[in-house]
Amino acid sequence: MSALLERLGRPAGEKLRQRPIFAGRRSKATEDAYQEIKLDIHRRIVDEMNAEERQMLTGRDNSREQVESLITSYCNRVLDDNPFAVPRGDRARIVADICDEMLGLGPLEPLLKDDTITEVMVNGPKQIFVERAGKLSLTKVQFHDEPHLMNIIERILSPLGRRVDEASPLVDARLADGSRVNIIIQPLSLVGPCVTIRKFSKSALSVDNLISFGTLSEEMAEFLRACVKARLNILVSGGTGSGKTTTLNVLSSFIPGDERIVTIEDAAELRLQQQHVVTLEARPSNIEGKGEITIRDLVRNALRMRPDRIIVGEVRSGEALDMLQAMNTGHDGSLTTAHANSPRDALSRLETMVLMAGMDFPVRAIREQVSSAIDLILQQSRIQDGSRKVTYITEVQKMEGDTIVLQDLFRYVHSHIDENGKSVGNFVSTGLQPSFIDKFRLHGVEVPQSLFNESPQGAQDYM
Repeated sequence: MSALLERLGRPAGEKLRQRPIFAGRRSKATEDAYQEIKLDIHRRIVDEMNAEERQMLTGRDNSREQVESLITSYCNRVLDDNPFAVPRGDRARIVADICDEMLGLGPLEPLLKDDTITEVMVNGPKQIFVERAGKLSLTKVQFHDEPHLMNIIERILSPLGRRVDEASPLVDARLADGSRVNIIIQPLSLVGPCVTIRKFSKSALSVDNLISFGTLSEEMAEFLRACVKARLNILVSGGTGSGKTTTLNVLSSFIPGDERIVTIEDAAELRLQQQHVVTLEARPSNIEGKGEITIRDLVRNALRMRPDRIIVGEVRSGEALDMLQAMNTGHDGSLTTAHANSPRDALSRLETMVLMAGMDFPVRAIREQVSSAIDLILQQSRIQDGSRKVTYITEVQKMEGDTIVLQDLFRYVHSHIDENGKSVGNFVSTGLQPSFIDKFRLHGVEVPQSLFNESPQGAQDYM
C-alpha cells in the first residue's frame, strides 16, 4: 500500500504541515496544503485499515461506490482533526482525487471521463492540453511533480506488461477502454514525460452523425454506401487527427451482415456491428525484444482465413504491398487508411510504402499494382475551424504512360471563414461519372443518376 503514497511522489513518512484551505481561487500555498491533506489521508488509510478494508480496496469485484465510502470515512477523520474549516466542495474533491489516485489515472481521470474531450496531451507534469471540437486548449489540471506523472505512466503500462525507461524511452499502448496512448520520456523528450491519449469514443458514430457534423453531404454518403456494397477497394487518406478511423468505421457499417470480415489494426479501434467479424491486433516486441507480430504478418495471415473483406486500420510500411496484392487477387471490397495530404500524395505514399517491403520493383510496376487495386480515394482534412471534412472523393483510373489518372467525383469547396470562425463552403459534384459504374450493376446496387449531376458551381470550381 505504500505505493499509493508514492504516486504523489512524496515519502510516506513526511509530516503534514497544516495550512488553511480556502474556497474559490486557489493560490500555490493553498494547493500545497491541499496536497498535504491528501497525503495525510493516504497515510491514515495505510496505517489504520484492517484486513477487511484492505480487501475492499484491492479486490477487483468491489464497486467504486464502496471504495469511495471507505475513503470518505478516512477523509472525514482527517478533516475533523484539522483546525481549519474545509468547505464541502473541497471535501468532495479530495475524496474524488484520492479515488482517482487509487483506482484510476490520477489527474487524468476527469479528462478521460469528459465526453467532449477527444484527445489529452501531457507535456511534462505541469502542462496538460486537451482537444475539444478540433481545438486545443490548456487545462488547469497538473501533476504534483515528475515522479507523480511517472507513477501514473507506470500504472498505464503495468497491466499491459510494457515498460518505459531510458533504455526504451517510447512506447505505444492501449487503455482498457480502447483509447490509444503514446508515451515518450527523457532523454528523447526535453520537457519531461509526455503522454498523448486519443480517446476511444463510447458510441460508434453513424453516417447520419457525419452528415449532421458537416463532414460530408447526403449525396456523398449515398454514393459511398453504394461503393462499399459494390465491393470497391477504398483508401481513406488524410492527415493526423483528420478523422480517418472514424470515417473508416462508418464505411465498414455499409458492409452486408452476411460477409466474413477480418480487421487488422495496430491498436484496435474499429467497432463493427456485423456478426461475423474477426479482429486482429498487432503485437509489439516484449522486454527482451522478441515476439513482435507486425501488421504485415497479420495481412498475410488474413489471406488464409477466407475473408470476404479485409479492413486494415492503417498502412504505414511494407504491409501496403501485401494489401495491394490482396486487393488484386480476389479480395474486392477491402478498406484501409493512409497518411497523405491529397489523393495524388496518397498514391505517392503507397509507392514509397511498397518499396519499404524490400522488393526491388520498377516504379511503373508499382503504379500498375496501385491503379488496378485501388478504386476510390476518400480524402479527409481537418479545416481551420477544427471541423473534419471529406474534401475529395476521387476515382483511381488506369495508367496513361507512367502516370496514374485520377478523376475527382465530389469535392468540398471552401468559401470563407465567418465571423464565428467557422468554415463556410459547399460539397459539390463535378458532374463526372465514374468508370466503375458497371460494378454497381454487377452487384445489383442501384445508384440514382442524379448523384452525378453537376452541382451549380461544380464545373467552375472543378476547372
